[in-house]
Amino acid sequence: MTSFDTSPQLTVWRALAALTVVFVMLTTTGWTALHQHRGATALQNSRTAWEHGRIDGRRLPDPGSAPARLARFFAALTAPQRTALAHDYALAVGNMNGAPVELRYRANRVALHQQIRLERRRTHDSRLTPAGQRLADRRMHRYEAMSAAGRQILAFDPEGSGRAAEVFGRLDDAERISVVVPGVDTALLTFQRTNRKFSAPVGMAQALYTAEHEASPSTRTAVIAWADYTSPDGLGIDSATAMRARNGAVRLNALLGALPGRAPVSMFCHSYGSVVCGVAARSMPRRVTDIAVAGSPGMRVEKAAQLGTGARVWAMRDADDWIQDVPHLEVGGLGHGEDPMARGFGARVLSAREAQGHGGYFEPGTDSLRNFARIGTGAFRSVECAHDDDACTAGLSDTTEAGRA
Repeated sequence: MTSFDTSPQLTVWRALAALTVVFVMLTTTGWTALHQHRGATALQNSRTAWEHGRIDGRRLPDPGSAPARLARFFAALTAPQRTALAHDYALAVGNMNGAPVELRYRANRVALHQQIRLERRRTHDSRLTPAGQRLADRRMHRYEAMSAAGRQILAFDPEGSGRAAEVFGRLDDAERISVVVPGVDTALLTFQRTNRKFSAPVGMAQALYTAEHEASPSTRTAVIAWADYTSPDGLGIDSATAMRARNGAVRLNALLGALPGRAPVSMFCHSYGSVVCGVAARSMPRRVTDIAVAGSPGMRVEKAAQLGTGARVWAMRDADDWIQDVPHLEVGGLGHGEDPMARGFGARVLSAREAQGHGGYFEPGTDSLRNFARIGTGAFRSVECAHDDDACTAGLSDTTEAGRA
């Protein structure tokens, strides 16, 4: 007899209960948020200044131009000219797809120092509440940490809860590139953590970069902690819909389309980050060869084949991740579709032994991190499958080439 815990009736009741909660939230909070009219952000102001700027009497190119055109523009400048632009239009250059990555790091360091001075003044601003002053102090210290020597900040926007991306390794000459896409509650203040270090984007990327080096010391790798989208704030309406994922997917593909070189790219998408990757998959450049999801609520499709990508799709979930109890369905825009762990979905299912809870996939010493590192370095035959067979490696061979199997 089928146990009650796995019966179709229980599945239906769980789904109905979840939808009931959602609809109660809709009626009490309202589906449509009113857009407040605010002044221009610091990033917008920097881009506007760039649009009116000149160099040697010539107008600067549209900051939204194709990355290749912007790359040609910067390549034609002298080193002092590039440095001047990074200083005068720090946020614009620091977030400009097509600008040289080293110049983006430099520009973002300038922008971070500007924001440090601003937040330091706010800590003593009597017009702010004590809570506001404490928040300013926390942001100031976060910016100080991000501006430390040696850190490679690829994107930085202090507006609202903030966005950022950081690179580990040498992106310009990497043989393989990995991109970590985190989930809900990702912001500048949660970009890195001291406690639960490996559940935050910086810790995730650092752990993966170290594990990739251990897996293949001779392979030049680079890992990007990509928190350059506005993620849902907790487990509310935004996390149950694709609105934030659609906006994030546009930003993610803009980054992927501007990456230097031709190295193959592997995506590592955690929790709601897997929704972002699912929405983005169809438009990802062909150099994206692998999409691995962990603790996924769904990828907005019923089968991996519907993602519209030739990349290999991998999935994992540890035994005590609460996400397994979330109904995997999509009704009227709510929910994210089939469970990527389901046999019928068609992903290659990986082991996540030793990982604990929803945020434990990048902890050193876990099967999950070892598997990520092997995917990231192209050692596909070495991954550990979730089941006692080799089904997840069927038809694959180890490779460091950009081709797909």
